[in-house]
Amino acid sequence: MQSDLIGKIEKARRYAAEPDRVKFVELRANFNGGNSNHEVVLREGHWTCDCAFFQTWGTCAHVMAMQRMLNPMLDEEARQAELAIDASAEVSV
Repeated sequence: MQSDLIGKIEKARRYAAEPDRVKFVELRANFNGGNSNHEVVLREGHWTCDCAFFQTWGTCAHVMAMQRMLNPMLDEEARQAELAIDASAEVSV
């Protein structure tokens, strides 16, 4: 019986080394931001955040941080930032 558990532990280690095996369908997280906590949600490839910046821009630092952390486990749609700006507008840096 113990050998069965050892086999499962080894299998779990192999799986953990391959995060692209996992794709999130839905995720809800509390994000401890610099000024306050925010709820970040991923549902069917689309992100939402309860911060004021997200309401205007369609993305925010909280969502972008989550995208970076979870990148291997996100489908292509969830990897993309959904900036609510005109794609033809020039952005100066």
